Order: sequence, then C-alpha cells, then structure tokens
Amino acid sequence: MLRNKGGGVVTIRPDDTVAHLLSVLSEHGIGALVVSEDGKAVAGIVSGRDVVRHLHRSGADVLGSAVSAIMTSEVHTCEGGDEVEGLAQMMTDRRIRHVPVVQDGELTAIVSIGDVVKHRINALQSERDHLKDYIQQ
Repeated sequence: MLRNKGGGVVTIRPDDTVAHLLSVLSEHGIGALVVSEDGKAVAGIVSGRDVVRHLHRSGADVLGSAVSAIMTSEVHTCEGGDEVEGLAQMMTDRRIRHVPVVQDGELTAIVSIGDVVKHRINALQSERDHLKDYIQQ
C-alpha cells in the first residue's frame, strides 16, 4: 500500500495557529496533519474534525490558538511492514481515520482510511480477476 501511495508527509508545528492549520489542510486537500517540531518525531495529530469540535465549544477564538491546544497527543502509529488487515482493524476499533507510519522512530508516511479501503478494493479486484482467468482456462 505504501509503495502505491508514496512517502512524504505534510506536518505542522505545535505552535502554529489553528488558522494556519486550516490553510495547510485546504492547500493540500487533506483531512489531517501530523504535528511535529522537526518533521520526524510525532508529537500529535490534528484534523479538520478537531477544529470543528473546538469551534463549537470555544467559538472563533480557537482560530488564533496553537495547534497543540486542539491536537490529539496520544497517537496510534504503525510501521511500514505492518499488515493492512491489522491496520484496518485498529482504525475501525479505535475509530480513527489517519495513522502515521513510523520507522526507526521517524515519521515516514501517513495512511488514511481511504488508503486502506482503496488497497482492499484493489486486492479484491485482483483476486476476482485471477479467479475469473482460472475458471475460463
């Protein structure tokens, strides 16, 4: 899945504002960012949903707040060699949509639930094609 998706992770610093977070999410057309001081260590994760929740609670003042004030600090991560099925199960059980990929303590990628679904659909399509070829032979 990571081979098809590619690497590269857009991150944001914990002291950046929530307004800046929204502009980065919009610019890249993504739903979440890994919060990191250096682009390598994972300090947290923050999504557009986090912003909406805090807007509801605190109003527009949240836009001037630091990302660290609204981020999730307890981040569930995976490694590049983890099985997709296990990752899908973790995301379902914990009700999370984005999981950073960490290898040797460094952030290497991020996987969304959409990436997992796309991978599973491609695998099923491939299996169907193989079975169809087998039956036709």
